[in-house]
Amino acid sequence: MTAMPLVLMYHSVEKYDSDPFRITVSPGRFARQLDWLAAHGLAGVSMRELLRAQAEGNARGLVGLTFDDGYEDFLSEVVPVLLRHRFTATVFVLPGLLGTYNSWDAGAPRKPLMDADGVRWAAEQGMEVGSHSLGHRSLVGLDEAALWSEVADGKAALEDVLGAQVSGFCYPYGHAGARETAAVRRAGYDYACAIWRSGLTGRYALPRTYIGDRDGALRLSAKRARHR
Repeated sequence: MTAMPLVLMYHSVEKYDSDPFRITVSPGRFARQLDWLAAHGLAGVSMRELLRAQAEGNARGLVGLTFDDGYEDFLSEVVPVLLRHRFTATVFVLPGLLGTYNSWDAGAPRKPLMDADGVRWAAEQGMEVGSHSLGHRSLVGLDEAALWSEVADGKAALEDVLGAQVSGFCYPYGHAGARETAAVRRAGYDYACAIWRSGLTGRYALPRTYIGDRDGALRLSAKRARHR
């Protein structure tokens, strides 16, 4: 495929005291990051919109915005700021853990996850909802049945919640090899997001740029330049 536009990888946006895995961006910082995009003539869009625009040759000035795990703060802290900018984003949720918390992050502060109503509300606001697997297990090393369940059953469960087709997938922890990308393709997803560039980079292993709470204007400029 042709060179991908910049895609930013977020997780949680909320006020915090402890963040050992550096997955949280404070609301003020997040607002300034979106202001930075707008000031540089860039528009944040969902992966669905970004890939469609790229296929049509209209992706110039677009930046993909993704949010992993489906934290409840996506509804209260992220969507209102996106809407003020007339931006959209993709949130990757865990259909097997809706309404629970980040149980996979041992030793980290507990963060509630969106429930089914929250997922539907996000979609109603124009956000794309994709699957982050059924239950946030690293797909690498799972047997074939477990891999298929995480990928395909997660898609079916999320489509039941939304009453609509789910086209996007995101690998938990960014872990993906040839077997995992093949399973995602076979399950009927249109694309999948990874984290790092690799020999598998392409539509089913799209690289993204990590964004954290330390990323002010200078760091954002550097990350944009590095992507180029």
